[in-house]
Amino acid sequence: MTKELKNDTYTRRRFLELGSGAVAGAGVLSMSGQAQSAGYANPSQKNNATSDPGPANSVMDTQNPSSNAPPPTDSGAVQTFKYPFSFAHKRIEEGGWSREVTVRELPVSKSIAGVNMRLTAGGIRELHWHAAAEWAYMLYGKARITGLDVHGNGFVSDVGVGDLWYFPTGIPHSIQGLGPDGCEFLLVFDDGTFSEYETVQLADWASRTPRDVLAKNMGVPVGAFKNIPDQQLYIFQGVTPGPLEDDIRAIGGAGNMTRERFDFRLLDQPPTKRTKGGEVRIADSSTFTVSRTIAAALVTVHPGGLRELHWHPNADEWQYYIGGKGRMTVFATAGKARTMDFQAGDVGYVQQTLPHYVENTGTTDLTFLEMFRTNTFQEISLNEWLTHTPQQLVASHLHLDKATLDAIPKDKSVIVPR
Repeated sequence: MTKELKNDTYTRRRFLELGSGAVAGAGVLSMSGQAQSAGYANPSQKNNATSDPGPANSVMDTQNPSSNAPPPTDSGAVQTFKYPFSFAHKRIEEGGWSREVTVRELPVSKSIAGVNMRLTAGGIRELHWHAAAEWAYMLYGKARITGLDVHGNGFVSDVGVGDLWYFPTGIPHSIQGLGPDGCEFLLVFDDGTFSEYETVQLADWASRTPRDVLAKNMGVPVGAFKNIPDQQLYIFQGVTPGPLEDDIRAIGGAGNMTRERFDFRLLDQPPTKRTKGGEVRIADSSTFTVSRTIAAALVTVHPGGLRELHWHPNADEWQYYIGGKGRMTVFATAGKARTMDFQAGDVGYVQQTLPHYVENTGTTDLTFLEMFRTNTFQEISLNEWLTHTPQQLVASHLHLDKATLDAIPKDKSVIVPR
């Protein structure tokens, strides 16, 4: 297991790499520099106000400049909307590991919970099902997934980086890492209180069922069950599967496969929207038809770009940051606003209808997932709102001249370039 984790190129290395690199290279970001980047009119006058001469965690302060020296536009108390997976407890088993972020870790996240999981080559996430629907995004490597629908049809498929899967509530399934180095993936559940560790699992169920009942049910001798495990397996090491075609034949051939696929090749789809600033791929029930309770968008923002000012009218937004650096400001009611910084492995959350934006503050692409507990992706753009409202009405609110109003894009940009 130790060797597997060392070889895992997608572990939460970012936490230590970024912190130690920042301290060793440039040192802790100066308060006056933060003040300038935050937009203070006279940074020198703010130096004493933002300085922190007492004990401090310089690594965390460097990674979170918008919390350490917030921009002057931040106001009031807005509930924390960030939680790094690096802070979550990692449950390590023989065949891999898992860690979760639920409403317990991030109290604002009431509609969605997330799990980050790693499986070795041959590592198995035990046959199981959930009281919540499971949506997944492959982050690294390859995996084989299996399932069974309500019509008694089986499903087996191989998935790789950028692929999705979705298992509705109560649908039994499994996940197994493939060669050469297993896999890592993100699981998203449509219930913020849901815990990955509270599931119905095959070995657990069998061990709690009298042997004679098992024998009667399956029509075999009682002695056949003498070696079944006495508790759940959860994640355990198995034999790396052979060719996919062999498993398809084992479930009765392609003719016995489910009518509706549980997987989806997101990166094979053309971008839903592409601009000079980046691109967005949306997967909801209109394209990934089985996914009836989770809608998602994979967002890439180029350096200096901006995920435009917008809000979502139909659901809270749960985010997972895959790569790059960014910052997000969430605007709440009664004039409140807060800005927080994000990097790979972080979870973000925006409550339904609250306006926000995400800006790339790094030198590489910022990539993240937006997740919603709904079957349809919906958003409203600030630019669209302003340009589809009588100009005089907008001008009376914001005191803008006609030239400025005419220059505002008439359609949503989604991603605004530098």
